[in-house]
Amino acid sequence: MKCSSMSLAFLLGIATFSSVQAQQPVAISAQLEQKVIEWRRDLHQHPELSNREFRTAKVIAKHLKDLGLEVQTGIAHTGVVGVLVGGKPGPTIAMRADMDALPVIEQTDLPFKSTAKSEYRGKEVGVMHACGHDLHMAMLMGAAEKLTSMKDEVAGTIVFIFQPAEEGAPNDEEGGAELMLKEGLFTKHKPEVVFGIHVWSAGNTGHIGYREGPLMASSDRFEITVKGRQTHGSRPWGGVDPIVAAGQIIGSTQTIVSRQVNITKAPAVISFGIIEGGVRNNIIPDEVYLEGTIRNFDMDNRAQIFKNLKTTAEMTAKATGAEAHVHIDEGYPVTINDIDLTRNMLPTIERVAGKDKVHVNDLVTGAEDFSFFALEVPGLFVFLGVTPEGENAVSAPSNHSPFFYADEKSLKTGTELYVNWVLDYNKL
Repeated sequence: MKCSSMSLAFLLGIATFSSVQAQQPVAISAQLEQKVIEWRRDLHQHPELSNREFRTAKVIAKHLKDLGLEVQTGIAHTGVVGVLVGGKPGPTIAMRADMDALPVIEQTDLPFKSTAKSEYRGKEVGVMHACGHDLHMAMLMGAAEKLTSMKDEVAGTIVFIFQPAEEGAPNDEEGGAELMLKEGLFTKHKPEVVFGIHVWSAGNTGHIGYREGPLMASSDRFEITVKGRQTHGSRPWGGVDPIVAAGQIIGSTQTIVSRQVNITKAPAVISFGIIEGGVRNNIIPDEVYLEGTIRNFDMDNRAQIFKNLKTTAEMTAKATGAEAHVHIDEGYPVTINDIDLTRNMLPTIERVAGKDKVHVNDLVTGAEDFSFFALEVPGLFVFLGVTPEGENAVSAPSNHSPFFYADEKSLKTGTELYVNWVLDYNKL
């Protein structure tokens, strides 16, 4: 059998590619896995709210310094960034874990459950890592240790981002990924790509959900103040009723998504969560306050919804003789996975988790401020299941529940995924 030089080169290329894909992923040792578990338990027992992650930051910074990394602290209040310069030339790659906990009283029976308390909006509250950020930090700490031990084999620069306030900064404060970028994170360390992992109860242990393009919704808060003119309830014609106007605004806004936005591009939701107005049954008040949320998966649709919400509220109120004043607090953008990056790193995900445990994820109407990083550079964000095998992940206590439980076996998968993303990206 004869082959041309071109055919031979093609066949050799296929063989080489197949060989790379067939390689076993780099694994962490049992000793490092146990360290990751211990870090997670310590962080779980000592949760801290957004922009108040003082102890958490100290624990992380000490670990990174002990590894010999360049460490920056105090970015976006309590953020920590570690930098590993590999032994070979290559790109800069960023990986991110969030640090903050939630104002939730833990109700699990874990021996390391949180009993921490703090102040939230002027009240004493329980504090719990009810969204799994303790796992995120522990996995990234483990990845930093493993990659540092392989420093000579690592190409390029690895930036380990430990980000505060993913759950949202306190009132009248800035925070999170947006503030880290504002303070120059990607100016000093501009990565070529950024990776992130989020644990969630909707998947079983070690299962990974990914999606090309939009994955998680944007999240925006709106306020509408409807101003009327107070009068006695027995003679409504003597004033302007903001309650009726507010009711009409609530109804009219539901047509924005159903009639004014091209939902074949992506779904969207406008929901009202607060309606406040009035002090007595027989007094029509001066004003009514409305507050709600907008969730959406397309940035152009998002801008259109903002515009239409303002117009709809103002014109509907005007028709009743009232006034509507609309304020939109732009929150987190759509979390978008870069399509090429996702496709290129999918083989890595399948090798680490096992092909049978990797699934295309449904769209998630929750939001993530990893989205700010992914707007700056190509990003890849995936979900890692933490509900034990054999248990129904659909009915398991969800993230943000006081009963949220994470199987620690998932920590090994997440840590190894971070490590292998770095190593395999440099083979592209």
